[in-house]
Amino acid sequence: MALSRESAEVFALHALGWIVGQEEDVLPAFLGATGSSEADIRERVGDPEFQLCVLDFLMMDDLWIISCCDALQVPYERVAEARQAMPGGAEVSWT
Repeated sequence: MALSRESAEVFALHALGWIVGQEEDVLPAFLGATGSSEADIRERVGDPEFQLCVLDFLMMDDLWIISCCDALQVPYERVAEARQAMPGGAEVSWT
């Protein structure tokens, strides 16, 4: 069953919370990969485009997916399901 947009956004927020909690390794990688600051996170937390960025970031590393999903007690495929349910999330361009 596909996730609703609302469920995907809620998951992205939980995933962002997990990223922020990983202060020693994942958070610095997220800030570097996205060019975001901690202030940007606070300002854009409700922005679906930023939430999509969070999911894209997680999908860069299988260990991040596993750790995040284990911590949130959701299936590993939830990251991809949430990404697809977000506005623009079904459009993947790897070029």
